[in-house]
Amino acid sequence: MDAELNPVAVRGELSGFTRAASGHCYFTLKDESGQIRCAMFRRSAGSLDFSPRDGELVEVRGQLGVYEARGDLQLVVQSMSRSGQGALFEQFLRLKAKLEAQGLFEPGRKRPLPALPRGIGVVTSLGAAALHDVITALQRRVPHIPVVLAPASVQGVNAPAELIRALRDLYALAQAGQAAGGDVSGRIDVILLVRGGGSMEDLWPFNDEQLARTVADSPVPIVSGVGHETDFCMVDFVADLRAPTPTAAAELVAQARSVSQDGLDAMRLRLQAAMWRRVDTLGQRLDQTVGRMARPSAMMAAHRLRLSARAQRLRYSVQSTLGRRRSDLASLEADLPVTVRRHANQLREGLARAQLRLELLDPKLVLQRGYAWLSNAQGQAIASVRQIHSGQSLTATLADGEVDLTVTNVA
Repeated sequence: MDAELNPVAVRGELSGFTRAASGHCYFTLKDESGQIRCAMFRRSAGSLDFSPRDGELVEVRGQLGVYEARGDLQLVVQSMSRSGQGALFEQFLRLKAKLEAQGLFEPGRKRPLPALPRGIGVVTSLGAAALHDVITALQRRVPHIPVVLAPASVQGVNAPAELIRALRDLYALAQAGQAAGGDVSGRIDVILLVRGGGSMEDLWPFNDEQLARTVADSPVPIVSGVGHETDFCMVDFVADLRAPTPTAAAELVAQARSVSQDGLDAMRLRLQAAMWRRVDTLGQRLDQTVGRMARPSAMMAAHRLRLSARAQRLRYSVQSTLGRRRSDLASLEADLPVTVRRHANQLREGLARAQLRLELLDPKLVLQRGYAWLSNAQGQAIASVRQIHSGQSLTATLADGEVDLTVTNVA
């Protein structure tokens, strides 16, 4: 085999890829016509420049050999490189893009989980390890909450149809419980869709388009816990919340009873402390009231003292106000003569200034400088030669008298 075949190069799709604690990697390479087991030891695996995932199309180089313990033909891989993504992964990406474009992944349609569910629905296989993990976690944390199991296959060609049927059965119970209102018997407030880990082919039923749409139609919140933490399925994106494992899904919907009990204990202590504070306050008020009622003479004396103090303050206030008013009146009385004289002087000065301005406007002052005022027979003032004609009689008013004139020429 070494002489005729090795080394070989093989291209195929990764399936069932696992990395052991020792660092060795084990997986299967397959195509549409066959498959071969592969092992990649730690030294070679340490040279990988990417993280292989199920469904990827890779090209490997190595040596064909026989694993003697089982008598199986296997390929010991010495190097691995990406050669593209496998058909299943490409189909997954196409469906993811389609559902995302239709709004099934929108955060706005995600619903919060109920803090205290009255019933929990579980969809998984009866023989799955995930069922045991979920039931164990729920029994440990919330043994008082009823659990309704809707069994369905979680692997194989019939799994999507069975999962859809199981979900719809739980939807009917949830809607019936909601319609019943206060009757909580058989009510379901949240649903767990769970399955353990596996290869991409094992988890492929959870990438079914119709199953994803059925999850989106749920009347109550759905938590998906499919595979391991690194596994992602289509229902993870559509569900209201994704859990990394089935056990984590159960813990997300089941708040431990001890947490609720601790909260109740804290509330009880706060209520008790508040009650005792109220009792103490009322007791002190009662003691004060009893003390006042037991000694009425002391109360009367206290009231007299308060009244006497207030009367004294009132007398002092009145006397002080009257004293200020008398002082203000005396000050005004002393200032009045001075104010009247100052005002009279101001008026006399204003009258003298007005008289001077009026005298300056007297026309006689102008006539005394040698000017004359001409007027016609009607007494109208002559201001222009255009008002005068030859032979016209005029009167010239001078500073000390009037002169009658006759116009002989107009230039």
